[in-house]
Amino acid sequence: MSISPFAKIYLAGHRGLVGSALLRKLQEAGFSNLLLRTSRELDLRRQSDVEAFFQEEKPEYVFLVAAKVGGIMANISAPAAFFYDNILIQSNVMHAAYKFGVKKLLYVSSSCAYPRLSLQPMKTEYLLDGKPEPTNEAYALAKLCGMKMAEVYHRQYGSAFFSLIFPNIYGSGDSFDLNSSHVISALIRKMSEAKIKGLSTVEIWGTGNAKREFLYVDDVADACLFFMENLVGGEILNVGAGSDVSIRELAEIIKAVTGYEGNLFFNADKPDGMPQKLLDVAIMRQHGWSPSISLREGLHKTFCWFIEHYDEAVSGK
Repeated sequence: MSISPFAKIYLAGHRGLVGSALLRKLQEAGFSNLLLRTSRELDLRRQSDVEAFFQEEKPEYVFLVAAKVGGIMANISAPAAFFYDNILIQSNVMHAAYKFGVKKLLYVSSSCAYPRLSLQPMKTEYLLDGKPEPTNEAYALAKLCGMKMAEVYHRQYGSAFFSLIFPNIYGSGDSFDLNSSHVISALIRKMSEAKIKGLSTVEIWGTGNAKREFLYVDDVADACLFFMENLVGGEILNVGAGSDVSIRELAEIIKAVTGYEGNLFFNADKPDGMPQKLLDVAIMRQHGWSPSISLREGLHKTFCWFIEHYDEAVSGK
């Protein structure tokens, strides 16, 4: 089903990494009736404010991209905030979408929701088969709640809500603040600055043996629009690259991309996180979608953006 270019679309979280890429994608595709609110203009944690917004604006489609996200360090240091913020954001937006008759809602979830020791590659039926990774337990549980909420609202009310599970997302526009960044942005910043300062060694958390799957943010945005037009509601769908790399392999690629010539020190006293997070994307491929940007190409794009927007990137804003 194609969405009318004049349809009223609410993009929740349009200033974040995924949201800003999705905003570009929607504008490029000709959608002009976009509802955008910053967190200062609309606090999604406040139910009354969210319902007032939906009642007044009556969006037809909702991309629920807004979330509190971060890397291992951020998740360890602020688990309550990751749980509270995400639970409230997704609950308020989904319930308002149901209450005020939204035609379709896409909820963006994460491979972090899978059990720490999940079978690989991860199928959606494995989601509740074990305990989450302790370092991001609060975020994982919140994401599980979001997916189940979309599922049960479809089951009980017939709401056309569905969820897409993405792997580690990276790309131009990411935060490179070392207190909250994910692995790719952290490594690009560390190696770029080490090169400039002439440092002989860069420290990397963990053994380097953990494996991760990565998807460039422009592919994420493309997938969001594709599946908004092609899913009907109630689905939980893995969307990924279909392959992964170890953190050690990733670090070597980033080392080559940035031109850093020093040594990499893997600090095994720091946590690895989940041993592996590879999504089973067979159903995604059956729908006819696949990513177009390779990991090396995406890393090069991200590095170039970081160099060109250094002050903005390191501020974490």
